[in-house]
Amino acid sequence: MSSESVTTSETRKLRDLYPEIEPYKTGMLKVSDIHTLYYEEVGNPSGKPIVFIHGGPGSGTTARERRFFDPQTYRILIYHQRGAGNSTPNACLEQNTTWHLVDDLEKLRQHFNVDQWIVFGGSWGSTLSLAYAETYPDRVKALILRGIFCCRRKELLWFYQEGASMIFPDAWEQFLEPIPIGERGDLMSAYHRRLTGKDEKEMLKAATAWSVWELSLSRLYVDPSHIARAINDAKYAIAFARIESHYFVHGAFMNEDDQLLKNADKIKDIPGVIVQGRYDVVCPAFTAWDLHKVWSKAEFHWVDDAGHSMKEVGIVDQLITATDKFRNL
Repeated sequence: MSSESVTTSETRKLRDLYPEIEPYKTGMLKVSDIHTLYYEEVGNPSGKPIVFIHGGPGSGTTARERRFFDPQTYRILIYHQRGAGNSTPNACLEQNTTWHLVDDLEKLRQHFNVDQWIVFGGSWGSTLSLAYAETYPDRVKALILRGIFCCRRKELLWFYQEGASMIFPDAWEQFLEPIPIGERGDLMSAYHRRLTGKDEKEMLKAATAWSVWELSLSRLYVDPSHIARAINDAKYAIAFARIESHYFVHGAFMNEDDQLLKNADKIKDIPGVIVQGRYDVVCPAFTAWDLHKVWSKAEFHWVDDAGHSMKEVGIVDQLITATDKFRNL
């Protein structure tokens, strides 16, 4: 179980994104009586299938996410989870749990007529990737994971109650602002009440504050344009905050707190790569290290001068190195 550290100051040239590319096909797949998922297929229609699992939950994707993969080699399959992005109905919490999303991945795999695929996910995407791989290990050829998040109680409390607050006290004050002092002993629940209530003005205020808090901490150096999306795009902020809070107050609907780590033996034969920013305060590094210790077939790569975001140049380099590595798998 070796680990490797990299920094962007290394003399070798860092890998960068592949050129911009458009999907060769987009569509909608009905997965329940309520939910229909948006998907797109990119790259080589006859290539090796790789599925991109976005974060949040609730974030959706942008055109940038298509560019982590060699389009000559890969059939790149990207979709939006229940309630997120272009999937419908937007921000819907009904029939929306981790295990619904795991089943959706199987429905997508069958729809795409794929036998096995490489699974690529970061942040919440790593959570769902692990949940899927532990449920359907025979369908996963390899895992590429970034910013590991197992949705344990201590991880959630670190970010939404006490921990990250001590590193970003200025942003934390803005996060506290919508919640009365008497409700601040359980901020996730206080936010969840507002994000699932009937007062639309209060919902938008809470959604904006929730989203700004996370996006303010996502990069080693704060990116104002990243934060602006939470402020200017109400549809995005409401879906992001509502779905995240729904999952987090319910512990991601896991059967037990350490479920993904306790069940890691189910992925023991699956090769993988773990990429972790050393200064990730959204999904702090102890979870990636815990996963590394129970999953011996995975390479572990620290990025010593990076935070959480897959926009960090060192993380981009490691993720593209990983997708290139598995081109011949």
